[in-house]
Amino acid sequence: MMTENRTPLVLPASGTPPDPVDRGPAVDLAVDLTVDLDELAAHTIRLLSVDAVERAGSGHPGLPLGAALPAWVLWSRHLRHDPADPDWPDRDRFVLSAGHGSMLLYALLHLTGYELGLDDLRRFRTTGSRTPGHPEHGITPGVETTTGPLGQGIGTAVGMALAERMLAERCNTDEHPVVGHRTWVLAGDGCLMEGISHEAASLAGRLALDRLTVVFDDNDVTIDGPARNSCTDDVEARFRAYGWHTVRVDDAGDPAALDRAYAAARAETGRPTLVSVRTTIGLGAPGVEGTPKAHGSPVGPAAVAAMRAAAGLPDAPFHVPAELRRAVTGLRAGWSAARRDWTDLHERWRTAHPATAAAFPLHRTPALDDPAGLRRLARAADEAGAAAAVATRRASAAALCAVADACPGLVGGSADLASSTGTTLPGGDVGPGSFAPRTVPFGVREHGMAAALNGIALHGGLRPFGSTFLVFADYLRPALRLSALMRLPVTYLFTHDSVHVGEDGPTHQPVEQLESLRLVPGLTVLRPADSAETALAWEIAATATDRPTALVLSRQDLPELGAAELDRVRQHGYRVVGTDPDRPDVVLAASGSEVGPACKAAELLRARGAAVRVLSVPWRERFDRALDTGLVPRPAVPVVWIEAGVRTGWRALAGPGDAVIGIDSFGHSGPGPEIAAQLGLTVRAIAAAALRAIGRTPHEP
Repeated sequence: MMTENRTPLVLPASGTPPDPVDRGPAVDLAVDLTVDLDELAAHTIRLLSVDAVERAGSGHPGLPLGAALPAWVLWSRHLRHDPADPDWPDRDRFVLSAGHGSMLLYALLHLTGYELGLDDLRRFRTTGSRTPGHPEHGITPGVETTTGPLGQGIGTAVGMALAERMLAERCNTDEHPVVGHRTWVLAGDGCLMEGISHEAASLAGRLALDRLTVVFDDNDVTIDGPARNSCTDDVEARFRAYGWHTVRVDDAGDPAALDRAYAAARAETGRPTLVSVRTTIGLGAPGVEGTPKAHGSPVGPAAVAAMRAAAGLPDAPFHVPAELRRAVTGLRAGWSAARRDWTDLHERWRTAHPATAAAFPLHRTPALDDPAGLRRLARAADEAGAAAAVATRRASAAALCAVADACPGLVGGSADLASSTGTTLPGGDVGPGSFAPRTVPFGVREHGMAAALNGIALHGGLRPFGSTFLVFADYLRPALRLSALMRLPVTYLFTHDSVHVGEDGPTHQPVEQLESLRLVPGLTVLRPADSAETALAWEIAATATDRPTALVLSRQDLPELGAAELDRVRQHGYRVVGTDPDRPDVVLAASGSEVGPACKAAELLRARGAAVRVLSVPWRERFDRALDTGLVPRPAVPVVWIEAGVRTGWRALAGPGDAVIGIDSFGHSGPGPEIAAQLGLTVRAIAAAALRAIGRTPHEP
């Protein structure tokens, strides 16, 4: 029950003297935040959460019940945001890494004035609603990233915090500090158990991302029981070992302690901060409080009624007290004033520094506007001729530099493989206190790297890329999947793309990874056959604005095939290489490193009097849609499909009289050409398959 004598909550000072970009306190408080108001807000968040879960018949009430007060104190005092402009570029980012607790976020968004009404909360988890079961970027205003897979939010937030520091270095001046916000994360036990959290936290500590704060919802409960049954890590010691500042709050019900902890995080310089808060899952719900039962099921009508009575609130679902509405109206005035001040600052900066503002658009991911440099590379490859064979990973390194010259916002790196993947940009590496360089040393952290790339893309202002060997795409696949789900223009470079890797053996020879990438909806997968196609692949990737791209590149040298018909690749995913007879007897279609052998096989076939058309297919998904254009006169003309990988996808394209040459087993250790020959990837094998397809007897090898 509300009491009449309210004790004002005294807010602490902002901490140590702020740096030149620190905005000081998050808001100029226009209302009297009191202990009772905090309790009222927390009760309201809890009840909105359980009301929504009860109405949906499913959901995760435990986290919202336990973390309501810590989240409210953060949002009402320390988070720099404006619900009137959810995409304000210099807002603080809040990431709910424990995305199953989505109703906590939806309740906060509703209460603080985002365009998310009570009807949206009532439609929680229903088809087509703006309140899906886990937060999804692009659906709900104020949701910064799609979360759900545990730990992804932490990794993504590291990318956001890194982008903020890199942009501050590029954009801020003494008169115009236009970049200076913070990234806040709410994570649970599950997030910190997942391996990605180790990769991400280690990277953040190494880079000294001091504008990143992770709030740990430490309730010691997982689905299967107490978290200590499976994990007894000393979380704070672990984060200190990463180079983090740590703060402990033993009572999640103490707003003053929470406030001091968040202020300490904001005052910290040189280190990211972990704020560990001891919470109680399912707080206030009789019969489930503190137990795994609170995690993922409705608490039941009786428990909800008891909670409502204990809070002294009306027995009415989705009730928001008028007093709380009035208080938030005052808070919003302060938030909007801060945003308007920044908008004025940004306009002065944009006028004073138009070139910088154009190069680093803070509200979106920049794209390559002028591909002239890449097209010059394609022409140069054409002029060099087949004698100038080059690995497509090396051709990609040249193309990357051309993109970097034309797109100052291009940044990225590799999972400790820059010398092999060709992804080092001039100017050195990003490091603690050194954010001007463009190359990020992600270390042996494929999973964390990919999540950070998503965060950079979501942040705006920079265009990210990352690289590793194709066989290690499996390590980063969950984050790559989220790139596609969120339609983020992230570029992934995967080199060492086949059994031609050779002596490193089957653990390093990808056979199923390429096809598995093509299964990801919304991911553009490009496997170029030479330097000209590689330059084109980079053009496609760097001009994309609403989808990620995977460039799949060879370790071994490949012959140059010329730059003819590249426009057809842009439009239809393929091009004709070499002689193109009007009425072919057989078509050879291949990607990447298999196009060269297909061309040599065509020479053998022509010597036997066969008319052969050779297709290079770097973009199979687009080619699939183009098959009905008549480029392959089927079923009259058979096709031999060739790729150094599993045959599954190519078999789906093949007609009854076609042949598919690929690899449906793991490779072996030995020189690449010998392994390829052992697995049937030879010029003679291609020619023999083509002859059989047209009813002729091949010569014995």
